[in-house]
Amino acid sequence: MVTIAYFAWVRERMGTAEEVVHLPADVNDLAALLAWLAARDERGARAFAEPERIRAAIDGVMTGDGVLLGGAREVALFPPVTGG
Repeated sequence: MVTIAYFAWVRERMGTAEEVVHLPADVNDLAALLAWLAARDERGARAFAEPERIRAAIDGVMTGDGVLLGGAREVALFPPVTGG
């Protein structure tokens, strides 16, 4: 099981701050995770329609598309952060 935490407009589109899920065996990296989340339902389709806009941290460490999820306990998903 892995906890998926959603932030900012990703959280708004998903309708929840986090969820605990069992990932299918073929969901082994960030790109596959985003595709799986988008395919599950309408909320996911809206939240992850542009996966290139999503940033992620796996177990508290910022990561990119090619990083394997491995034994991740938490994946945090959020839009790009801008300062001001």
